[in-house]
Amino acid sequence: MTASNTTAPPPVLASIAARTIDATKVYGKGETAVCALDRVTVEFARGRFTAIMGPSGSGKSTLMHCIAGLDQLSAGRALIGDVDLSQLNEKQLTILRRDTIGFIFQAFNLVPTLTAGENITLPMDLAGRRPDRFHVDTVIATLGLGDRLHHRPSELSGGQQQRVAVARALASKPQIVFADEPTGNLDSRSGAELLAFLRRAVDELAQTIVMVTHDPTAAAHADHVVFLADGRIVDRMDAPTAERVLDRMKRFGE
Repeated sequence: MTASNTTAPPPVLASIAARTIDATKVYGKGETAVCALDRVTVEFARGRFTAIMGPSGSGKSTLMHCIAGLDQLSAGRALIGDVDLSQLNEKQLTILRRDTIGFIFQAFNLVPTLTAGENITLPMDLAGRRPDRFHVDTVIATLGLGDRLHHRPSELSGGQQQRVAVARALASKPQIVFADEPTGNLDSRSGAELLAFLRRAVDELAQTIVMVTHDPTAAAHADHVVFLADGRIVDRMDAPTAERVLDRMKRFGE
């Protein structure tokens, strides 16, 4: 019993889906070097919706890409749960991204020759994993896609395509979902619907979501907002509203 307790990760990690410790990212060398992240330490709580905000060039997308294993830090650490990404080789990173992380991007990245239903289960099909049909059906119902499963992307509206992309990200029960400006290519109505769906995924499916956005209205759907400027965390906000976020962003010149 004692040995088991010794090798177990610290209990606090059970509530942390991802984190960085002194995360630093530098592009280029010498006089042309640009420090996109400057010793950023941040935690993303499990079962919570966190928005990352900041002016253009603040490092918000770089931070998300490094935490998600899409880019490598120059220094510091990025962890998913208690897994240090710097200790993984490329094959291990690929497996971790496939099995542990969900991605939602501005570009829907759907396979045009597959139906909506086939796009949703594609990552699991490629991994040779049998989908949890109850969970997949719950996600589909939550996103209102039940009558669109046999349609190809070209037969869906932009909002419907983005919902399929969200369903694909949630279907495999990832530990964490990263969303990079997910409403950027949507009209205001479709964007509002998508944000409501993300909120429901957290509240009803206990999903963890980290979203990069420049939109105060989008950030207002989150539980917590992290503000970046010049590669550093400069502020945080719990229970955000669009008005409070907008006021805070004005201080950073956004």
